[in-house]
Amino acid sequence: MNTYHINKGIGRTVEFKGLKAQYLFIFAGGLLGILVFVMIMYMAGINTYLCLILGGISSGLLIWQTFALNGKYGEYGLMKMEARKKHPKYIISRRSIYRYLKTKRKSASI
Repeated sequence: MNTYHINKGIGRTVEFKGLKAQYLFIFAGGLLGILVFVMIMYMAGINTYLCLILGGISSGLLIWQTFALNGKYGEYGLMKMEARKKHPKYIISRRSIYRYLKTKRKSASI
């Protein structure tokens, strides 16, 4: 019987078969969603072979896409992409440049 090591230490991210962090949860949730979808199609009376073919194709696509994202963006890549979307592209300042350059003089009150 094979044994699989899921976590290699305290404070390190979860890794299983090369999938790290959030990709592992996307992978597991996607496969669970596909399983529920195939079960609903089977209970609705759709042809068994059609259910199996659609389930196989969609799970294969999910596996391929998840490993591709994991390889492209790495462990924290998706979180960095989401954070980049929330930052503004430009900071707009409506004040004139002259107002930034001039110094304020304190008036001497006597």
